[in-house]
Amino acid sequence: MRNSGRKGGETTMMWRSFFLAAGIFACVVGVEMLVIDSAVVLPIGSGGQPQTFAAPDWAPWTLLSVGAVTILHFSHQQSKAGSSQPQRPSGPAHW
Repeated sequence: MRNSGRKGGETTMMWRSFFLAAGIFACVVGVEMLVIDSAVVLPIGSGGQPQTFAAPDWAPWTLLSVGAVTILHFSHQQSKAGSSQPQRPSGPAHW
């Protein structure tokens, strides 16, 4: 499989962005499950009957905690492009 000319930092940034989006999505779905008791899923078209979805009691808290941990992990990772430690100049200091 070829790399198609991408640098390693771009691929890493894509994965970091994906996990941030997944963490936010999990938190939003967890909050929605806390607010509503059940959801009715209507079929597309005229065939079929509506189905009711009720989440277990542990599902909202699990989604919230997994999403929060994923977001915290994202926020504490260092990106290779913008390192948090400053680079020292290679030459002598000019005052």
